[in-house]
Amino acid sequence: MTGLLAYTPFVMPLPLWDYWPWLAVPLTIAVSIVYKTIKCREVHQIPREAAVIALWIILSMIGVGAGVLLVYRLLV
Repeated sequence: MTGLLAYTPFVMPLPLWDYWPWLAVPLTIAVSIVYKTIKCREVHQIPREAAVIALWIILSMIGVGAGVLLVYRLLV
């Protein structure tokens, strides 16, 4: 119990080592929304276009990761 009370943010990081790849999803969504908010002329376009660009970014990250893994497996 005292360990929880003694938690100091920015000094003792949260143990998210096993989950850090999943943090890319909300980051991608946030970046997509901000980008499309700046670029779209009409507000009703933002959700659909932000979802499309977020999906493209996530699929691209998966593709690049698979490509790097493939090259690694071929070379090692």
